[in-house]
Parts: sequence; C-alpha cells; structure tokens
Amino acid sequence: MAVGPRPLPHSSSASVRRRERWLVVLGIALHAVYMLSIFDIYFKSPIVHGMPPVPPRLSAPPAKRLVLLVADGLRADKFFEPDERGRYRAPFLRGVIQEKGRWGVSHARPPTESRPGHVAIIAGFYEDPSAVTKGWKANPVEFDSVFNQSRHTISFGSPDIVPIFCSSLPHSTWDTYPHEYEDFATDASFLDHWSFDQFEGLLNRSLDDAKLRQLLLQDKLVIFLHLLGCDTNGHAHRPYSSIYLNNVKVVDEIAEKMYNLMESYFNDNQTAYVFTADHGMSDKGSHGDGHPSNTDTPLVAWGAGIRSPKFMTYTDKPDDGFRFVDDHKHDMPTPQNWALEGFERVDVNQADIAPLMATLVGLPCPMNSVGNLPSHYLKLSEADEVEAVLANTKQILNQFLRKSEQKESSSLYFKPFKPLVNYTSVLDQIEDLISARDYENAVKQSEELRSMALGGLHYFQTYDWFMLMTTITLGYIGWMANLVLHVLQSYTTFPANLPKRTQLYPNNTSMKVYIGGCLFMGLSSIILLLEKSPLLYHAYVFMTIFLWTRIVQNFEFMKSAWRELSNMPFKYIMNLLSCSVAALFILEFLVMSFFDRKLYTWCFLALGMLSSICVAIFIQASPAVAMYTWLACWFLSVFTLMPAEIPENNNLVIFSGVLIVLISMASRWTTTNSTSFWLYLNRANKRGPKSSKLFFVQVILVAISSIMVWLTTSHRSQNKELHPLHQLINWWLAGFAMVLPLFSPRSVLSRLTSIFLGFAPPFLLLSIGYEAVFYSAFAMVLMGWIYLESANLCCSEENDIACHNGLVDGSALGYDERCLQLSDLRIPLLFIILFNVAFFGTGNFASIASFEISSVYRFITIFSPFLMAALLIFKLFIPFMLVICTFSAVTKIVRIPRLGCYFLVILLSDVMTIHFFFLVQNTGSWMEIGNSISHFGIVSAQVVFVLLLFALTNIYTKDIEVSSRQLTSRKVM
Repeated sequence: MAVGPRPLPHSSSASVRRRERWLVVLGIALHAVYMLSIFDIYFKSPIVHGMPPVPPRLSAPPAKRLVLLVADGLRADKFFEPDERGRYRAPFLRGVIQEKGRWGVSHARPPTESRPGHVAIIAGFYEDPSAVTKGWKANPVEFDSVFNQSRHTISFGSPDIVPIFCSSLPHSTWDTYPHEYEDFATDASFLDHWSFDQFEGLLNRSLDDAKLRQLLLQDKLVIFLHLLGCDTNGHAHRPYSSIYLNNVKVVDEIAEKMYNLMESYFNDNQTAYVFTADHGMSDKGSHGDGHPSNTDTPLVAWGAGIRSPKFMTYTDKPDDGFRFVDDHKHDMPTPQNWALEGFERVDVNQADIAPLMATLVGLPCPMNSVGNLPSHYLKLSEADEVEAVLANTKQILNQFLRKSEQKESSSLYFKPFKPLVNYTSVLDQIEDLISARDYENAVKQSEELRSMALGGLHYFQTYDWFMLMTTITLGYIGWMANLVLHVLQSYTTFPANLPKRTQLYPNNTSMKVYIGGCLFMGLSSIILLLEKSPLLYHAYVFMTIFLWTRIVQNFEFMKSAWRELSNMPFKYIMNLLSCSVAALFILEFLVMSFFDRKLYTWCFLALGMLSSICVAIFIQASPAVAMYTWLACWFLSVFTLMPAEIPENNNLVIFSGVLIVLISMASRWTTTNSTSFWLYLNRANKRGPKSSKLFFVQVILVAISSIMVWLTTSHRSQNKELHPLHQLINWWLAGFAMVLPLFSPRSVLSRLTSIFLGFAPPFLLLSIGYEAVFYSAFAMVLMGWIYLESANLCCSEENDIACHNGLVDGSALGYDERCLQLSDLRIPLLFIILFNVAFFGTGNFASIASFEISSVYRFITIFSPFLMAALLIFKLFIPFMLVICTFSAVTKIVRIPRLGCYFLVILLSDVMTIHFFFLVQNTGSWMEIGNSISHFGIVSAQVVFVLLLFALTNIYTKDIEVSSRQLTSRKVM
C-alpha cells in the first residue's frame, strides 16, 4: 500500500523560504560588517599628536652636524665578511670600527621594506599598521622625525624615499633622480655616485654662495644620502652576484669620500657619522619577511660624540631573555669570518637609531619615536648621559600620557595603566638622584620607567581589543546558533518530536523579547555615544545584540530540544559528540592547510584509503568503485606537492586534453552499463541519437582546444603576437563549449560529464602547465564522490526494503526531499574540503602567485587590465563551479535539501572564520599581513561566494533528474 506524506509538523514552506531570505540577507550584512572590524582592532594608527618636544638638557651637543648614510638593501653578512680572496669589501668602514667608532647589527622589524625601514631609522617608530588601508609609500598620517626637529636637512637619493621626509619640510634642501634611472638591466651603483655627486656639487657651490655657506655652517644640520644601488642590484642580480658585492665596495668608497669631504670642508671635528641600512636582501633577491638575511643590517657610527672602539674578548653569555624586534637574542656571538670578535659589538633595534642621531646633535627625540637611546655609542659625561636617557624616557612617557588622556576623556569607566599611576613620583626620584649625582641609579630608573611607558603605549593601543573581540566573537557564535536553530526547525524531524506547545512561541512573549533587545540596543548606543565611539562600533554591538535576541526568542524550543536530546539513547549522544569532534578536527585541519597546502596530499592519501575500505567493507558495492576512488584520490594528492608558481609546459596542457577525452569516454561507458548500481545512476537517462551527437561534438571541441593550445603558443613564440584568427577561434570555443551542457541528458552522470566537457575548453586555453591536469584529477575525485553516495544509497535500499516508511515520514519538505540526519553532516564537510582544494590545488587563491598573466595570452595580448583580470578570475572559478555542480547532484541523489546543506556549509566555514579572526596579524612582511587578511576575508565571504556560485550553476543542475525512491519502495512492496 502507498503511504502519503504527512502534513508539515511546523511552519509552512512559504514562511520557511521567507525566513531563509532574511537569514541570507542577515548573513551577508553580518559578514560584511564584521570583516571591517579587523581594521578597528588590528590596523589602528598608534600615532598621537599634541605632545611637547623634550630637548635633552646637555651641557653642549656632542656634534654640530650629522651625516646619515643609508645603503638600501645591504645585508650585514655581505658587509662584514671577506670575499673569496680573504679581502674585506668595506676596508674604510672596517678601519673605522677598529680605530675610530662603534659598531653593531641593527635589527629591523618586518615588514623589511624601504619605507618602514627608513621611517624606523629617521622617525624612530615602526610601520603604522593603518598604512595597510592607505598605501605603502604615501604618509598615511603625519609623523615627527629627526629631520623635522633639525635646523636644516640636506638630502639626496631615491624619489621613493627622500620625498617621504622632505617634500613638506620647509627647512630642507633635497633632490632625487628620475624613476627611469632605476633600471634593473644595468649596474645600479651609479645611483649611489649620483647622490654623493649632488652633495659634493652643493658644497662646491657654497664656496661662491655666502647664503648657502652660512646655512651649512649652522648647528643642528642633518645630511642624508640615500644609496639605492645595493637594493636594485640585489633584486636584479641577487646578493651573491659580483655586481651586488661590488656595490658593497662602492658604498664603502662613498662613505670614505663623504668623510674626507666633510672633514676638509668644515675642519672642526664637529661632525657625527652614522652608516646603516634599511633592510637586507634574501638569497632570492627579495625582502619583506623576518629572515635574518632581511632583518640584520650593519650599523657603524663614528665622529663627534661617538665613543672609541672598546677592545674585549668574547665570552659566551647566558641568555638574559632580551629579544630584539626581529626576535633575535641579546649578545649573539659574532661570526668568526667577520674577524671582529675583539671589538665590542653593540646591537640595536632599528628604531633606536633615531634617538641616537637626535642626541648627537642635541635635538629632541622625534615625538612619535619608540626607540631606546643606545647610550653605549655616545661619548658623554655621566651627567649628560643621564640627561640624554631621561629626555628619551620623557618623550616616550609623553606619548603614553597623551594616549591615556585621550582615552580617559572619552571613557565612562576608565581603566588606567596601573604600573604608571604614580609616574610623577618616579620622575621626582630620578631628579633627586641626578641632584645627588647618583647617575648610575638615575640611568637605571630612567630605563625602567621607559620600559613601563612602552608597555603603557601597547596597553592603550590594544585598550578596546577585549571589548571588540568579545563582541565580534559573540556575534559569530550568535550567528552560528541561529543557523543551527533554523536547520533544526526547518530541515529536520525535530519539531515533530517536540510537544506542540513549544512549536509556536507565544506572540506576546516574542514581543517582550524584541522590546528587551531594543532597550538593550538603545542603552548600548547611549554608552557608545558618550564614549565617542566610531559608528562601526555601534554596528558591531547592534548586530550581536540582534542575533542573541533571536536566540532568546527561541528559548522554549531550545529547552524542549535539550530535554528531547537528554532522553535520546546513549549511543546517539556519543555519535553526536564524535561527529562534532571529527568535524572540528577537519575544520582545524583546513585552517592549517591555508598555511601549508601540502597537507592536502596527506588528506587525499588518507581519504583514498578510507573511502575504498568503507566501500569494500560497509557499503559492499562494486570493487571497481573502491579501486577507482582510491586511485582518483591518490592522483589528486600529487598536485599540492607541486610549486604554487606554475612553470610553463604546453605538453602537459595537450596531454590533459587527451586525458579529459579518456575520462569522459569512461564515464560515457558507465551510462551504458547494465549492472544494478550503474542503472541506479542512470534511471532517468533517456538515451537517443541527439545525446550521442552532443557527446561527440563536446569531445571534438576538447580536441580542437588542445590543438589550439599548441598552434597559438607556437605562433606567438615565433611572431611575438597573437594571430587574429587563433584569437577568434579560442573565444568561440570557450563560449560555445559552455552552452552545450544545457542540452545534455538530465541523468546525473550524463549531465555532470557534459558539464566537465563543457568547461574543459576554456580551462585548457587558460592553462599554461600542470593545472590543466589538475582539472582532470579534480573531476575524477568529484565523480568518485558521486559514485560513493550512489553506492551507499543503492546498497541501503537493497538491504532495507522498509526504508520508505522513514523517508515518507520525513518528507516534510516536499515529495522528493527528506529531512536532514546526523550522518548527512559528511556532505557539507566533504564539500568544504573539496572547495578548499579548488582554492589551493594549483596554488594559492589568496596569493598573487596564482595569477600568472601568461594564462590569458591565448585570448588577449594587448594590455587590458579589466579583461585580463576577468579571464584570470574566471579560470580560478571553473574548479569551484565543478564542486558546486557535484554538490547539487549529491543533494538530489540522497534527497536532502540543498539550502539546508548550504546553511550547514556556512555554519562550518564560520568556525574557521572565528579562528582566522584571531590569526589576523599587523606585524610581519606585507605578504604575511596581506595573507592573514585575505584568509579571513576568503572564509568570511563564503556566505556570498557559495550562494553566488549556487545561482550560476543552477542553470546547469536545476533540471537534473534522479529516480524516485518512493516509487521504487512501492514496487518492492
């Protein structure tokens, strides 16, 4: 007998769809707003204004003028070590170390780039993290520098560096060479000579210009030469090349010429010299990260106010726990091949150079500086030394006090930084110690106060972090709880099992909850307004309160659901817990895979074995399915071991075309197989001459695409241009091929095979190497997923004839869909895994490495950024389209609601979103900072991204037909 579907145990289908539309809109708005929160938390400018300058109370400045020489991109090891003949590359500066001055290694903090390096040296603070939203070279905010405090600054060098500090400085004389001079095809050491020649010319002109000479003879003069040669040569020729190493000799010669020129011109021994670099250079000719080759730069200081060399024997010192900004230890041993063990080495943080230079010429430290004055470099009396350290301390303390004042003025409940509540008494103690001439303890207390002030700066920089991070985290948890409630109420049999009184929440109580939520929002808004919080703070709080208001509204349902769950058998509860733990483990694995794509190799090696074992033991389906799944997963596991930078290999692209044809023919053969399992997949297939012709046409198009790959590339390599006819054919092939799947048979295998063949021509034409083979391997795994789900369903139908009772009872969503069960969690989990493999299978969607511009050369060679970007993005979208099509087919095969699965996908991806929210970083290289933002952005955007792909692929999958299991059950009965 036939059993009809029961009436809906809960809300009507129309009301469910209406609620889902609002839920999707809410999800999009929530993720858009919460994505902006990272810029309020992690990327807020630390710079404050309004502090008075603190000039050091010195008896007399140690020097009248300062010369700063910055060799851009100069590595410390290449500077200090000897060449292959045992001769040192910087003989003059080496002589300075041994006879005249002090030396050490300056430790740069990532990002080790030119702008942040020079800002640290000249202004004394590290890169403003808010620059991530405003561009790297322009000043995102105004900041103070040694140049600002000077009486006059003279500067020559790169157009990318000198204008940052001098373009808006009225008391400056500066010039730069044209950008065209920075030619990577030549030896760039001439740029360093240019800077020196400009300054030498200035001094020569002053002999005939009394006004210029008067300007040069005044005190507090700063001269800055930016020497770009090492950086340009390092990028173009690598730092171990003869050109780069010769450039080290060039900067040494310029330092010597500069010293001789200054001493002969002024002849007063009142000039201080500082030689350093902004960053190093990796062996690959790049910089930016925290590798020692990038962070370790030389520092040599000599002249007026600088101590003479201190001779000492190196002894192995215990680790005192101190770390420089690049996380290197204090008192690290000097490499033996530098042959400088007998001369005291004083390492500094890069920002420490700014207060050193300011003190040398008697200037106040830059007001935004966080550098600690390296007093071991200074030749000062004890009284002057403590005054210099105290001035440095007061300058940092003033920043702390300004931040504290700003925060207190806008806080209803202000929490001060407890260690500095009594800072005035500490300052008084220091002044008393100075008066008593107890200089040693005065310096010690000043340095301790300075350390506390730096801690206070960090405290106020992160003052709102706890509130914001708690609000955002509660918001995400509230959103996920809403998704769980919606899925339980709309896509499971849970509501039917609960008492009827709990299914509809009383309207008056619901209204009370919403009124309470509105009052709480109003109170929060008043508090935020009184605290002068930004508008986005209101949005974060409102969104979180609204989500939790909706949860409280469902309190009775949750209470009844909990009661129902506690009455479940122990075995079911253990299954629920084990599934939750397994899902969390998989999601954490996926988070780790964002940092190491090779993890997918192990993932698919394991999946291949597990799936084949499950098929063989538990499903007991065809051995061919087990073997196929195993081989497909192992084949795909190879690709995440390959480099993200895809090497060009057209033979692989052509081979992939052959492989695509073979795979499609094998899939075509399965549609003619008469065994029960394959018939199950093809019950809805109405075979006819049209489908055979369509398949033949699609195979021909793939073959022509492979030929066009060879023809287009060959012609372009010979004639350096794209033939118009080839271009026309390629565009026609890509467009026409994607339309054909719409006319394919509606059975699962036939339609998916047609989609696979339809996207193959554009993907082949946009491929340059192994990613074309990845397309085939990825499609094989997706087909294996279809086979596994079908085999599982087919086997369960044969073993349990009475299964239709459960199916019909759960058909609350319509004739052809059943309710979700706990075991269905595997489908969204597998979807997320495969979706991420589409991201990282042939590179990194979050990295520029995946955007190889030569991929579009078979369609366009004339530079057109928008069209080229569109083609590259389309290529990256094709694997996602295959995953979504397969996912839609799987939901139809197992008769579960696709939208319900979509909400589960978003729920699972938001677990990853919370993790990535806490992994966003505002320190490190630009790549590390950018990748941390893009990782968070990618998983946050999946609520829109997946929905958009569902809409696009619905054109291909909406009319896929699978046989009715209810009909099959009736026939069995």
